[in-house]
Amino acid sequence: MTTETKEKTLVVIQLTGGNDFMNTIVPYNNEHYYDARKKIVISQNDVSPINETLAINNNARPLKRLFDEGKVAIVQGIGYPNSNRSHFRGMDIWHTCEPDRVGSEGWLGLAIKDLDPKSENVLTGVNIGQGLPRAMSVSGVPITSVGDLEGYGVMNRIEQERLKERSLQAFKDIYGQAIGSGPVAEYIGKTGLDVLKGADLLANVATQYKSSVEYADNSIAKSLRDVARVHFANLGTRVFYTNHGGYDTHANEMPAHPKLLSDLSGAISDFMDDLKEHDAADDVAILVFTEFGRRMRDNGSGTDHGSGGGAFLIGNSVKGGLYSEYPSLNPKDWEHGEDLKHTIDFRGIYGTVLEQWLGLDAKPIVKGEFEQIKPFYI
Repeated sequence: MTTETKEKTLVVIQLTGGNDFMNTIVPYNNEHYYDARKKIVISQNDVSPINETLAINNNARPLKRLFDEGKVAIVQGIGYPNSNRSHFRGMDIWHTCEPDRVGSEGWLGLAIKDLDPKSENVLTGVNIGQGLPRAMSVSGVPITSVGDLEGYGVMNRIEQERLKERSLQAFKDIYGQAIGSGPVAEYIGKTGLDVLKGADLLANVATQYKSSVEYADNSIAKSLRDVARVHFANLGTRVFYTNHGGYDTHANEMPAHPKLLSDLSGAISDFMDDLKEHDAADDVAILVFTEFGRRMRDNGSGTDHGSGGGAFLIGNSVKGGLYSEYPSLNPKDWEHGEDLKHTIDFRGIYGTVLEQWLGLDAKPIVKGEFEQIKPFYI
């Protein structure tokens, strides 16, 4: 059910693998942090404080700039009860809002269905990347998946057919095992990942795009540049999705995680500048999430799967600041003796975005009523 909305657009960025929230938003004056993290730790010299207790990792300086401008809402302690540490199941829960059973419908797919109930526009929901995220998968809801926007305008029909086959196979490979070949076949039969129609509509988007913003040469920057290109083409897209991989930092976290934060925050900053240049910044909000946080103690080379992570809402219309509570780092409060306890349910943050930004009824999408925050100037 759609309530009042002013054609707001949502961009969702998935940090695949489980981002180390403590090493992103660092409790730089907390003794328990330094007691638990012997090697995988951020020193007080390598952070930019936002208050007396928390600081942003210096590798995410562009994020700090946006925070100082009041455009970043940091959602602390996001999670759900009895957090699942499996990547596949954990991400599946975040995608379907179904922690107690394997769901068959993605939360964003349901949102797109409400935004475009007659499926009149195959570009209402666009995934930048290969295959289709489970979050966007709902039987009968067309989603366009864009692997390489540069090549869309020069593809011949045979190449487009091959792209469709690869996309469908990727979807089968990922989800057939989890939800069974029957539901997957039914979904593909009704939707077909309408790649060909989407390809036709996107054929000239890359060549029409003009900007003075120079995005970096990395995957997330390229993805957000493609989001910008499609958005500026005014093709009616309301929900964009992309992912940034590499966050499963069991080993070699200290060299790997800083680059991830640098690439991510730089890409988001460039995207925000691009929106501003095209006078499109007020009606776009970004949600950044990951499937779980990491454990309190490091393992000497990295950190293992935990809970109680963090998310970010970013945009001109976002009321910047800290939301919910940073989980207690005191060992007596750790969940299972090793994890941070979540302080707000992720379904409440989804509900916040769905109702307050997209103007939708969140309850049937997130499967209940959950505490929301008030992060938007609307």
